Amino acid sequence: MFPLRDENPTLSASWATLVLIAANGAAWLFVQGLGTEPALTHSVCTLGAIAGELLGTLPPGTQVPMGPTGVCVLADDPNWITPLTSMFLHGGWFHLIGNLWFLSVFGDNVEDSMGAGRFVAFYLVCGLVAVAAQLLANPTSPVPMVGASGAIGGVMGAYAVLYPRVPVHMLVFLGFFFTRIVVPAYLLLGYWFLLQILGGIPTVGGTGIGVAFWAHVGGFAAGVALVFLFRDPQRVEAHRHHMTKLWRDV
Repeated sequence: MFPLRDENPTLSASWATLVLIAANGAAWLFVQGLGTEPALTHSVCTLGAIAGELLGTLPPGTQVPMGPTGVCVLADDPNWITPLTSMFLHGGWFHLIGNLWFLSVFGDNVEDSMGAGRFVAFYLVCGLVAVAAQLLANPTSPVPMVGASGAIGGVMGAYAVLYPRVPVHMLVFLGFFFTRIVVPAYLLLGYWFLLQILGGIPTVGGTGIGVAFWAHVGGFAAGVALVFLFRDPQRVEAHRHHMTKLWRDV
């Protein structure tokens, strides 16, 4: 299932969401060379979060093959900025586009409930919690972790709390066929969260190769918990009145 759009208009322009999307795009262009080598491998190796390096569970100098020709070499001293920088890097075009699409669908309304400054802080905190969750799940992994999906998982968790019954238009793939359906947000987001847990269980204690499921789980859980701290009650109430008026006028 892939979200196309929601029926949840905002009260104001979503500048912070647009800035975060632009920041990810800029990193892909200027830091990762639009996915070309050697920029892609260099950026992932130096700015991705590596559990074995950050937690000291692997010796310095450990070599990690990256693609056909690239190699990451674990540094002597952990680079503690990588949990932050890893949130703005991606491994490929589909990784980037998929993450930014989810952020565009769900980020604007969560920003609407917080305001731009609070939303950016919320996004970054959720992203850091997501990285921590993945490191703890795979503490000996030598593989760099990159991607905005942990932070975006936090946005999705907050959305599930704030707007559980908002209709979301979905594209559903059935083999070679696809169709469109409309489901409440809690159903889509709950199903996504369950898939992350089921996907993550077999990877606990492993090398962390593949999808960082526990980053998704940690980010989502952080979003569910932290939305109560970051939301602005007045903005939430204004949005509720706005939605009530729209539904009444339909």
